[in-house]
Formats: sequence, C-alpha cells, structure tokens
Amino acid sequence: MNLIDELRWRGLIQDIMPGTEEQLLKERTSGYIGFDPTSDSLHIGSLVPILLLVHLQRAGHKPIALVGGATGMVGDPSGKSQERNLLSEEVLRLNLEGIKKQLRRFLDFDSKSLTAAEMVNNYDWFKELGFLQFIRDVGKHITVNYMMSKESVRKRIDSDAGISFTEFTYQLIQGYDFYWLYQNKNCKLQMGGSDQWGNITTGSELIRRKTGGEAFAFTCPLITKADGGKFGKTEAGNVWLDPVKTTPYHFYQFWLNAADSDAEKWIKIFTFLPQNEITNLIEEHNSDQSKRILQKRLGKELTIFVHGVEEYLKAVETTEKLFNQKNASAELITEEDLKGMDGIVHIDYSKEKLVTGIDAVSFLAETTIFPSKGEARKMIQNGGVSINRHKIATTDEIINDKKLLHQKYLLVQKGKKNYYLINAK
Repeated sequence: MNLIDELRWRGLIQDIMPGTEEQLLKERTSGYIGFDPTSDSLHIGSLVPILLLVHLQRAGHKPIALVGGATGMVGDPSGKSQERNLLSEEVLRLNLEGIKKQLRRFLDFDSKSLTAAEMVNNYDWFKELGFLQFIRDVGKHITVNYMMSKESVRKRIDSDAGISFTEFTYQLIQGYDFYWLYQNKNCKLQMGGSDQWGNITTGSELIRRKTGGEAFAFTCPLITKADGGKFGKTEAGNVWLDPVKTTPYHFYQFWLNAADSDAEKWIKIFTFLPQNEITNLIEEHNSDQSKRILQKRLGKELTIFVHGVEEYLKAVETTEKLFNQKNASAELITEEDLKGMDGIVHIDYSKEKLVTGIDAVSFLAETTIFPSKGEARKMIQNGGVSINRHKIATTDEIINDKKLLHQKYLLVQKGKKNYYLINAK
C-alpha cells in the first residue's frame, strides 16, 4: 500500500493537489509541516501533523518540521475569528526550544540516512529579508484578488472584527516558506490541516510563478468529537504532550473516555496499527462495547507513543485503583497506593479544621476543588461528589478527621473522572 492509499483509509486525506500521489511514487520526496510556536508545548491537536511526518518518514521520504519563529510574530487568520496576541522574541525562543525537544521524541533526526528528519525555523530566512525586498520579490507575484479569494480571508473581511494588514499578508509569508524550502531544501510537498489549504496553495502558486517549478500538497481533515465538543479540550483545558502540563494519567484518561464513534475513527487516525488488526478490534469492540476495547487500545498506543511504556503502566495502575469496582471502598487502598497515584491532583489542607469539622460546601471551596461554594453546592445536589468513594448526600454534611484514610488523606471525586487527594497537615 503506498503512502497516499495508507493515509486515505486512515481518514487522513481531505484535499490533495493533482500529481501528489504520482510524485511520492516517483522518487524520495521532502515534505514539510509548520508548527505554531504559541506555547512551549504541543498539544494533542498537533498529533495529526506529527503523525503525518512519521508516516512520510516510514514510507521512505524526508520529513521537515518547520517551527514558525517568524510567522509566530504575525498570526495566522485561518480558523480564527479575531486577531491574536503577538509574541515577543524571548517567549518565542523558549517556545521553540520546547517544541524542538518534543518533536525529537517522534521523528528520527539523527539517522545518517537520506530520510533523516530536519527541523527548520523560518525566522532564519526572514530575519535578513527587508520589507521592500519582500514586496518586490514576493508580493508582485501574487495579486490581491487571489489573496482575497481565500476563504479564511473572506470570512474575516466580512466579520465585524475585520482583518489587519499583518494577518492579511500571512499567506504570503507562509507561501514564501514553501518557496524557500523548495529552493534550498528541494522540498516539493507541504502538508497541513484543511484550514491551511488556502495558505498552502499560495505557496505552490508562488513556486510556479517564480521558478516555473511544480510543488505538491495535501491536507487532512480537522478532528472533531461526536458530541460537538472541541477535540483535545477537557474540563481542565488543552491536553498537552508535556507531562508537566498534562500528566500521563490524564492523557491516558482522555483516550479512555472517548465516545465509541470517536474511538472507531481515532484508532485509524492516531495509531500505526495495520488495517486487518484495526478491523478485528472494531468487530471485537462492537460485540461488547461495555469492555471499551477500542478506548483501551487507543489509550495504550498513544500513551506509549507520547510518554513511553513506563508511564503508560503507571497510568493503567492508577486507573485500576481509582475505578476498580471490585474494591470500591477507599478504606481498602493502602497509604502507599494513595501516595503513589500519578496524575491525580494533590492538595494540602489544614488538619486542624478537620478536627473541629467543616461543612462539605465550604470544604470543597476552600480546597479549590470548586471555584465557588455555589458550584460545589450544585454538584452535591446533583449527586456528583464523593469522598472516599462515599457519595455526599447533603450540602451540610460535615467533613472531619474521622473520615481520614490512614489518619492523613481524603480521596475526593468530582464528577466521573476528576480525582483529588487531600493531604491533611
């Protein structure tokens, strides 16, 4: 199966430029994807572009990861309803370092083979490029009519927020990236999310008009969730690849809590499992969805891919201790188990207050498990709070030191998935 066929059955192709498949079959091809340096960590929304580069390398081609040190100073209007804040050079530098470190986990940069991955920063070629030179050598090749025909630009022009000249020119800057890589790295392919199609085609058009050469491209669909929620978002915010920002346990839980319809799509998109194995997993899952076979395999493959086997095993161990209904009583969890649980939130709290006793609503607000007493009260009334696996029945229930596990801990559950370990000091 060739690369494009492989990506198609996985659901990773949306738009593709004519001749792209033939180019990849004809010769070893360098292809690139850009990464936005707005944070010092990538999140799971970045997994698809990472996986595209990995697939490209595995198929015998050369992946190039472009980190946008220059474009990060400008802002991309694609998929944005309003202007975003611009970043300082110092913040960008720190973000670039973090992203580079993460990308090295997934791609082979050190191999001496012709398919070794390469990382580039577009600031390196933009820092010496003056404004007059840019509008003379780049701007004259792309008409305003062409730029305004792009959907991302049209939407912003028609909106109340409008679009600044800075973001309007973004497609020229990204287009110049493709041109520069074509000229200096023999890069003939650009990949990205479907919202980048307009910017990508501007690059291929610039290459055609400036050099008479031919460049290629394809995009993948933007990942969605069955419930309409934004992919990669949880109650706590983004699911990051950095274990400090999102623990391996919470990372594992994200995949474990996927809806069945999402899991069936995502097992193809986010893993490297072969087609016949995925088909068998889907059939096995559908025969008894309560076993959550797809979700468990997704969690395993992705947690190992991002964090390694050891962290995956820790995440599974914590999950079993927290959710194992055979030993539902928290009193059966040892002190070592409680202290060793990775991924749950640890909070220190005054033991003195527990000696005198405190009502549940005040306790939940003071520990910051809930941002306000009102929200804590509402969740208790809806049956969504448990302490030591015993549901809090009324808002005036007293929390005291008699409830402490091993004379030190309280295990608080908020909703179905959020656990907090209170350490009474």
